[in-house]
Amino acid sequence: MTKYNTAKTLGFFWKHVKKYKLIASIIVLCIFIGISASMVTPFLYKNFFNIMVGTGDKEVLYKSLITIIFYVLGINIVEWIVWRVSGALNTYFQPKIISNILNECFEYLHGHSYSFFNDNFTGALLKRVSRMGHAFENTCDRVSWDLIPLAIRVVGTLCVLFYLHYLLGLAMLVWVVVFIAIAYALSMYKLKFNIKKSEADTKVTAVLADTISNNINIKLFSGFNYEQARFGEATESWFRKTKKSFDIDVIIEAFQGAFMIAIDLLILYIAVILWRKNLLTVGDFVLIQAYLLEIFLQLWNFGRVIRSLYEHLANADEMTEILNKPYEVKDKMNAKMLDVSIGKIEFKNVNFSYDDGAEIMNDLSFEVKPGEKIALIGPSGGGKSTIVKLLLRLYNLKKGDIFIDGQNIADVTQDSLRQAIALVPQDPILFHRTLMDNIRYGKRNATEAEVIEAAKLAHAHEFVSKFKAGYESFVGERGIKLSGGERQRVAIARAILANPKILILDEATSQLDSESELFIKEALKVLMAGKTSFVIAHRLSTIMQMDRIFVIENGRIAEQGTHKTLLEKDGGIYKKLWDLQVNGFIKQIEEGEEECDENKSIITQKPEDLT
Repeated sequence: MTKYNTAKTLGFFWKHVKKYKLIASIIVLCIFIGISASMVTPFLYKNFFNIMVGTGDKEVLYKSLITIIFYVLGINIVEWIVWRVSGALNTYFQPKIISNILNECFEYLHGHSYSFFNDNFTGALLKRVSRMGHAFENTCDRVSWDLIPLAIRVVGTLCVLFYLHYLLGLAMLVWVVVFIAIAYALSMYKLKFNIKKSEADTKVTAVLADTISNNINIKLFSGFNYEQARFGEATESWFRKTKKSFDIDVIIEAFQGAFMIAIDLLILYIAVILWRKNLLTVGDFVLIQAYLLEIFLQLWNFGRVIRSLYEHLANADEMTEILNKPYEVKDKMNAKMLDVSIGKIEFKNVNFSYDDGAEIMNDLSFEVKPGEKIALIGPSGGGKSTIVKLLLRLYNLKKGDIFIDGQNIADVTQDSLRQAIALVPQDPILFHRTLMDNIRYGKRNATEAEVIEAAKLAHAHEFVSKFKAGYESFVGERGIKLSGGERQRVAIARAILANPKILILDEATSQLDSESELFIKEALKVLMAGKTSFVIAHRLSTIMQMDRIFVIENGRIAEQGTHKTLLEKDGGIYKKLWDLQVNGFIKQIEEGEEECDENKSIITQKPEDLT
């Protein structure tokens, strides 16, 4: 699986590199010219030293030496130019591709389903996207500035050694093949430990992000020591896996060092024998040592480069899995835009269960007329919210169909479906942006005047006006700077601005004080006018005026009707719930009054009566 994901990651990178083939080709060509030019220099130094130790007319020798110096200068100028060109091109090449990679990761990540985000930590997903960009940068650097130069230098060095004497070339060829094969095998062995280290690092980030987002819970429940211990377990696991990875590095480098000492002595020994037979000159020794030092430097880094390369590919492994994970909910090929004219909704024989197999709905069918106001009530876990999620197509149905104005929602684009529906959730989550931006999210081309008008209808304008920056005030991450009621009013303003044909209110007034609730109810009447609406509520007093009330129990409609007709049904679920809420509330008031009277009588008694 690791090799599969590594190949997938490299394929993903190559897909983006191919878009800039010309720039990539010029960079590689510049690297080839630069490395090749640098490998000519030792030949010049060989001739330089042979001339210096030679005999003859000093002036002639002097002119030859000066000529070689000019050749060296020319080669250095060529090197300087090609390296500057490659560096300048790379400043565009790498950042542009990284930007494209991050954009694709963003696009594909957000295409995943509602359940996908429920199953993954926010911090972990952020880490995975970030690592993909860093992985490409590192991979590109290692290939461009390490592996390609190494290949050129190894081939060049082997050609020179074979040119000097086949024994030198043969010894070096065998050594290079064995060295690279063992270094690569060890690097691949280490890869699995790199992946474990990467997973542990992701876990550390996920735990940290979870504690930061729940900081208030840690404070309220005095959970610091507990959370510190959990974080400590995560960092300890990361430490053990990182140490294991580092230990393997040390062993590999020890092998490399011993191997290089052996070949260096072997090449020198062969060279001395050849010198003894007058087959090599002093200049040849200089040439051999220059090449050996350079190739040793490159090969010493080879293992480290390969390990670094695969470590970063391992870091990208988790994001690659996400990029290759099929969408659970996706548009059909050539899906059409949803056209909502009247807002008629129909559920036909809908069956649904979550991945754990627990059946939520079984053969659920109902029809909602255009503009009808439907209340969904019932015990928690009965299926009220699931109906809404299925209507928004956050999940795929196991069986059955849902229609809006006669169009199957499985045949239309998800974007057009959700643009036709506005949801005001129980606990709205806002962007860490301005109030203007958050309200305008319901209609992103809305004018400032339209935003303010929507805020006034939602009774959000009153509290917004109190802020120093007004509508340009930032609300904090997830809207943390606002109270629950203020967040709900912003969400209602956003829905008013969107003005869709279908509206869903999920306990939309649950976090408002009594005074604000009266205002909001009036705003919601305006908002719901002419719209097909679903209202999820636990407080039955808020849904008395609905056209129909669905009592949802065990994924089915146990009862339906108006408030009045449901109260007339003896033994009905709705009537029981109503009696519990209304009569229970009255009983609490009466018990409170009795307790007050009792306390009052105790207070008015004389001390001696109490004894």
